[in-house]
Amino acid sequence: MPPLIHIVDDDCRLREALRGLLRSMDYETMEHASIETFLKADKPRRPGCVLVDVRLPDGNGLDLQARMSAHGVHHPVIIMTGYGDIAMSVRAMKAGAVDFLTKPVRDQDLFDAVVAATSRDHERLADQEDLIELERRYATLSPRERQVMALVTAGRLNKQAAAELSLSEATIKIHRKSAMQKMKARTLADWVRLADRLDGMSREDAAV
Repeated sequence: MPPLIHIVDDDCRLREALRGLLRSMDYETMEHASIETFLKADKPRRPGCVLVDVRLPDGNGLDLQARMSAHGVHHPVIIMTGYGDIAMSVRAMKAGAVDFLTKPVRDQDLFDAVVAATSRDHERLADQEDLIELERRYATLSPRERQVMALVTAGRLNKQAAAELSLSEATIKIHRKSAMQKMKARTLADWVRLADRLDGMSREDAAV
């Protein structure tokens, strides 16, 4: 399935022109005349990007970047403008825009920007799927297995974990083996990396 490009611009003729150009490049498109219609639209979960005019009736492309995450939209953004200047370009790039294109947009510049943006979004979605799978595996661990995982991946030896949990070392080994199998960790190093990713996810959730 090809990436989906969201075109946000109040100029219907420009939307049509961009739609034709992008579809000739084998991309699919959705067109939106304003920020609000884009944010309220049902958006399929698939790789893509947002191609947005910097000046719109209900705001600007830079405002849209700031509002997207609050609406659960995390596609890369490409800003278009006919009134660009260095300060606006810097603002857009610092806010995370993949590119900043000046109208009239050259076909090759648009193509290069869309390729970069959709590639980034594909990686983002793939990483999300990996994290969902990691959380699913972790949810299968028993409370005791989670305790053992936390201690061992933090650097405790089996006998140290046994002492902290008032268990035998043999019991720790049983829980450790079971937890590693459930997490699909082939080595201790793999297990530590998975634990670090889970810890990073917990810190991100706490910061939200």
